[in-house]
Amino acid sequence: MNPIVFAMRRPFTVMVLVVAVVLGSLLAVTRMSIDIFPNLNLPVVYVAQPYGGMDPAQIEGLLTNYYEYHFLYISGIHHVESRNVQGMAVMKLFFHPGTNMAQAMAETIGYVTRARAFMPPGTVSPFVTRFDAGSVPVGYLVLSSETKSIGEIQDQALFKVRPMFASLQGVSAPPPFGGNQRTVVVRADPERLRSYSISPDELITALTNGNTISPSGNVRIGKMMPIVPINSLVRDVKELETIPIRVGANPSVYIRDVATVQDATDIPAGYAMVNGRRAVYILVTKRADASTLSVVRNVKEALPKMQAVLPDDIKVSFEFDQSPTVTNAVRSLATEGVLGAVLTGLMVLVFLRDWRSVIVVVLNIPF
Repeated sequence: MNPIVFAMRRPFTVMVLVVAVVLGSLLAVTRMSIDIFPNLNLPVVYVAQPYGGMDPAQIEGLLTNYYEYHFLYISGIHHVESRNVQGMAVMKLFFHPGTNMAQAMAETIGYVTRARAFMPPGTVSPFVTRFDAGSVPVGYLVLSSETKSIGEIQDQALFKVRPMFASLQGVSAPPPFGGNQRTVVVRADPERLRSYSISPDELITALTNGNTISPSGNVRIGKMMPIVPINSLVRDVKELETIPIRVGANPSVYIRDVATVQDATDIPAGYAMVNGRRAVYILVTKRADASTLSVVRNVKEALPKMQAVLPDDIKVSFEFDQSPTVTNAVRSLATEGVLGAVLTGLMVLVFLRDWRSVIVVVLNIPF
């Protein structure tokens, strides 16, 4: 049937259809995620495996090869690219288009766990993350204080603010940066180790055996059989120096004879300064499928709750807000759209001299 004839015979039907399209468009616009970068949904997963002090050749032979062998069993895997540098192995997993990335992430984590069973002692857990160009930082949560130490601020950010921050919709929750993690540092003296003929592995074994909790079975006491765990955990860091390395006929050798123990901190990975004082920050990174405006709004609404759980002398604030950039881009888009509609309407009016045609053309521009 000719659509023009149909519209003239059934004008109310056509009017209802037009109104339905308009209402559906308005509903879609209100629910649409507003952002600058599109959700590309790239089928790529990164796996980063740190191992301090290991050279690239050792990392490739002892770590990367095992990972690459196990990654070949992941569903939808296309190929794996890896790069080995001093103390770090970075693997990039490419998947076929259309692969269910949630399932791929779950399988990747599972095969990472399997591969770690073949790796050297002391291998820490790797970082597994998806890559997407739309997952970008939208601001910083900054914690500062004029009286608290940087370590105390770091603890408050890690154990109080981060759990609340992780529950917000559309954001990822990386660990806080700028502070120092508490670390017990055992500094061995090479000359003393050589004089006692003790290897670093013996020192590590002594520390492990002298500071642990392990089940030792049950003891029958009448009609009861209570569990008897062995608890050799130290109460004070200095007690680590009293752990024996060697005992026997010869003079016993303790940790204090070959090393010093310090309650120190690790090497900071980043610095944040607020009014000339060090501070701690948490990077606010939105997920690829989330809107920048909604993420920033959720973070700002949660700020009073975060401040309520912190001590009075620690302040939390949201800095480097990126939502104005998105707002300005949307405003510019709307301005250009209105300008285009006005210019198009003027051109139609100049050449056709018909207001009805102008209205029809202008109303059809958004659709």
